[in-house]
Amino acid sequence: MAYLTPRIALVGDRSPAVRSHARVPGLLDALAEHDQLVLDAYWIPTEDAGTPTALDGFDAIWLLPGSPYRSEAGALAAVRTARERGIPFLGTCAGFQHAVLEYARDVCGIGGAAHGESHPERDELLIVPLTCSLVGHEGAVEITPGSLAERVFETTRTLERYHCAYGLNADYLARLRGRGLRFSGVDGTGEVRVLELPGHPFFLASLFQPELAGDGTRAHPAIRALAAAAVEHASAVGHASAVGHGTGVEHGTGVGV
Repeated sequence: MAYLTPRIALVGDRSPAVRSHARVPGLLDALAEHDQLVLDAYWIPTEDAGTPTALDGFDAIWLLPGSPYRSEAGALAAVRTARERGIPFLGTCAGFQHAVLEYARDVCGIGGAAHGESHPERDELLIVPLTCSLVGHEGAVEITPGSLAERVFETTRTLERYHCAYGLNADYLARLRGRGLRFSGVDGTGEVRVLELPGHPFFLASLFQPELAGDGTRAHPAIRALAAAAVEHASAVGHASAVGHGTGVEHGTGVGV
């Protein structure tokens, strides 16, 4: 039987070598089975995400790990589309890094802001190597009370898994905060791990990878929250379409899950 289901764009360069990518289909199944949150999901390669209509009609955008992306411009376009159109957004690991990068360039006017992994020779390195690599590590994150992150995680302290070697250059924190970006999660030394955008329906990004939480049979709270926001967006704007669960069809240049 056909029913209305929201559509989510999984933006990233899908690869079996990226563990978080391999987890996504199971997490989507878990959302449907355990949380009754059914999403019609499509992979959109970063090379295609920057084209004018690539993200039209989607109710959520998830910018997944896997940097350096094949198209930095496409990844940044996905962030900007979500931010400017009020589309629910989740950025994880590299998605967090590029969410900050887009905001710095397009909102804060730091036109030369660069990612140290892709452009180590640049002067304005917004994303820099972490003092200690977090590849394969797990760590505590302190969540700001009253934030979107606290509402999503339902706690002010959480233990999360990473696969990351780059993070935000603290020299830019004041400028980013001054233009409205909120940093709502830090590690034990105060280094930023979560960001959000007040006034947006749902805009959340984490340096850790919620895809790697647990054994993959239940979705992390951040992923559940994105799915719930997609349902709300679809209801509000009428983007949902009548399809059966698990269609797995192609959409434009992206391949369905």
